[in-house]
Amino acid sequence: MAARVPAAELNLYPSSPFAASRFRRQGDAALPAPPLRVAPRTPRRPEEPNRIIRRAAEAQGSTGGAERRRREPLRRGTVSARRPVPDHIPRPSYVGVDTIPDVCPDRQVHDGESIMRMLDACELAARVLQHAGTLVKPDVTTDDIDRAVHQMIIDAGAYPSPLGYGGFPKSVCTSVNECTCHGIPDSRELQDGDIINIDVTVYLNGYHGDTSRTYLCGDVDESTKQLVKVTEECMMRGISACRHGASFKEIGQRISEHASEYGYSIDPFVGHGVGKIFHCEPIIWSTYDYEPGFMVAGQTFTIEPTLSMGSTQCVLWDDGWTAVATDGSLSAQFEHTVLVTRNGVEILTECP
Repeated sequence: MAARVPAAELNLYPSSPFAASRFRRQGDAALPAPPLRVAPRTPRRPEEPNRIIRRAAEAQGSTGGAERRRREPLRRGTVSARRPVPDHIPRPSYVGVDTIPDVCPDRQVHDGESIMRMLDACELAARVLQHAGTLVKPDVTTDDIDRAVHQMIIDAGAYPSPLGYGGFPKSVCTSVNECTCHGIPDSRELQDGDIINIDVTVYLNGYHGDTSRTYLCGDVDESTKQLVKVTEECMMRGISACRHGASFKEIGQRISEHASEYGYSIDPFVGHGVGKIFHCEPIIWSTYDYEPGFMVAGQTFTIEPTLSMGSTQCVLWDDGWTAVATDGSLSAQFEHTVLVTRNGVEILTECP
């Protein structure tokens, strides 16, 4: 689940195309940005967004564009009641508090015992995500996916980390088509040709494991398949930058270089440290940046690039979470929790 960084962060970079004035709620002329999206450290050249959109359109071809235009805009469905969690399952400290926690400044660095606990949480998250992916079919609702995810997590004696985080009402994030991030499961049925990001985080034995993947639903057009494929490649390239002593900015550099080859824009949602705390430092950018600091062995964090076929401007639905591209362009996201080692990096959320 992508970190929500304080809105003040946006105001530090007014020249950025992702400045506060670019974020809108439905029906509002202009509102301050909520603490959801953050600006890249290095403002883009003024001509770059148009160049990116043009190159992506060329890569997709005229048929791909027509297919996207025929897709119905995403509509919200009915959100069912919050699912119960047995009393014996431990809750994270933020449960019961409706405000979104600040990103903790403490970085998660683990010893042998805590690494094993992280492995357990991440392995469970990976298995839950794998099961959720098998449910992605036309006519299945995102609420059906939430129900299955919730049950599998509590059956394992774990807590679904998104549930109650800043008031989030469900146990998993399901972001369909032009929903960039933090989609709330509801009664909408998946359609043939949709794509859906399923973002699973579990809290097990005091540790969070966080992972997500974008799945294809039914017969998906080739341009959309390419977006999904390249997004996963970007995540893996970012992971390949991780090693003891490496600079954090190498992650965003490798992701940006690969995305730009295909003309995709990068949505400025960010990865984050994770462990005993759901969202903590370091902030992991998917864009070129000047994020200070270096990785150290034993550190855990997520890498989770989100790529878009078009604009990165979003409208925030009045549920306070669902971020949807204003131009209706599709987005894809992949996420792993990783552990920095002396010799490189270990992906903790790979399914065994």
